[in-house]
Amino acid sequence: MAIRGVASSREDMTLEEFKEWIKQFDADGDGRISRNELREALRRRGGWFTTWRSGRALRQADKNNSGFLDDSEIENLVAFAQKDLGMKCKIYKKMKLGLLMPPIPPG
Repeated sequence: MAIRGVASSREDMTLEEFKEWIKQFDADGDGRISRNELREALRRRGGWFTTWRSGRALRQADKNNSGFLDDSEIENLVAFAQKDLGMKCKIYKKMKLGLLMPPIPPG
């Protein structure tokens, strides 16, 4: 996955793999991603302006305005990153029987 201003070592991943990657930054283990945890994820990938980017991403992806991203809002985070942060990735949803759906379209 590549995001403008964020270093990357991978071109594509499944949505499940992305969720697993982001969960490693759930420092308090509550099952949700806070702004600071999201900032740390971006920072660890070599991102620039991580405080601003994480705040902006959280405001857009957090549909219930809880101040956290839960598992159901991760897809919102991906959609925001593709549209507004220039994320270039191919994130697939796994379907039953292990088949892959086409990438989630940006926007």
